[in-house]
Amino acid sequence: MHIQTFLDQQKWSGFQSLIFAMMFFVAFFDGMDTAVMGYIAPDLIREWHISKADIIPLLSAALIGAAIGAIILGPLADKFGRKTLLLVSVFIFSVGCILSSFAENLIQLEILRFITGLGLGAALPNAVTLLSEYCPVHKRAFIVNTMYCGFPIGAALGGFAAAYIIPHFGWESMLLISGIIPFILMIFMLILLPESVRYLLLKKGKEQHIQQILGKINSSANQHHFQLEHSSCSTSIFKAMKTVFSAKYVVGTLSLWTCFFSGLMIFYGIINWMPLLFKEAGMPAHLGPIVAGLFALGGVGAMLNGWLMDRFNGNYVIAVCTFFTAICIAMIGPAVHWSLTGFIVLMISAGTLQNTAQSSLPVLAAKFYPTEARTTGVSWMCGIGRFGAVAGTMCMGYMANNNMTWTQIFMLLAIPAVIMTFCMLIKNIAENVAEDKDTSADFEKE
Repeated sequence: MHIQTFLDQQKWSGFQSLIFAMMFFVAFFDGMDTAVMGYIAPDLIREWHISKADIIPLLSAALIGAAIGAIILGPLADKFGRKTLLLVSVFIFSVGCILSSFAENLIQLEILRFITGLGLGAALPNAVTLLSEYCPVHKRAFIVNTMYCGFPIGAALGGFAAAYIIPHFGWESMLLISGIIPFILMIFMLILLPESVRYLLLKKGKEQHIQQILGKINSSANQHHFQLEHSSCSTSIFKAMKTVFSAKYVVGTLSLWTCFFSGLMIFYGIINWMPLLFKEAGMPAHLGPIVAGLFALGGVGAMLNGWLMDRFNGNYVIAVCTFFTAICIAMIGPAVHWSLTGFIVLMISAGTLQNTAQSSLPVLAAKFYPTEARTTGVSWMCGIGRFGAVAGTMCMGYMANNNMTWTQIFMLLAIPAVIMTFCMLIKNIAENVAEDKDTSADFEKE
């Protein structure tokens, strides 16, 4: 029996829910740890007597580390296993975050944040891949999108928590909390998390072990001999990368990279600088982390997107979200002069649309690539995309340091959303062309 056929025939089990919960919390703490520096930046500037220009490398350190981690460490999961790389990733970012709380100067903190980023970058692509490989195909987008909601929720709750914790206990306590809890999660994962059965089949794992894992979903598993689809085969890391750039996938790959890059420009440009911009605009300082958190919290809309992507063309669903994101982002600047309530409502709307689209991209990528190159494809998309986070942080810092108006800043920040829309349409055209070629080839063989 094909492994996917078995998963499609079963009811969603408690064992799959356990995998979902662990992957959700990986995404949750990934989001919290990634966004935490933006929340503590105002306090660092005040306590360490540094400038906004000094804070740019610090905000970028973890993002650069995350990009490198996703590109280098992420694809290793196609060689050594999803679970192994996931445990290593969570260990790196949790310990890195704990050690960051003891940093005594800017250089120490930048180095530790870079190390933290290495783990952050590799964790989420592996979490997406592992969970997607335990999902029935007709619910995969909804389930994985819902899991990915953990990232914006973690970033949002980090902002809400920072608004209370930092004034009472200091910025160090925020980093300490963001590291200790995911370290405990890693211990639970070591004991309870299974390896991907698709990966085990690729690596010719013991059939009894595979049946034992699937037996936790349905006891009938021990009656079957499992295999992968005929198109899937074990491959090296180099061949997985070659698949990602093959003629069939290259246009989609470049479209996904550009789209993820552009989306993270928007997300981190806002979430890392909103607390500082709020303070400089003369607005209530405590509202900065809260508004940035509300922007991130919009990612819960990915659950609806997942439902839509299971029923309609995922490229079009994301394209619609990014189109309206561009409109909302462009309106944020003028909204500052309307009213605080109107500004917050528009920020939440923009966050919902943008983060819904962003959270859906890893699911789209996991569906796009074959099993033997899936983690490589998703990891490289996330890795290249993380450089967009660096670019967004630096561009926003440049604009803030040059005293550009809020209207100018957000008009420019809307451009990446327009680019995302075009990327999804281009990817869709390329997939249709590739499908037509495959159909013609099959017809010629017959």
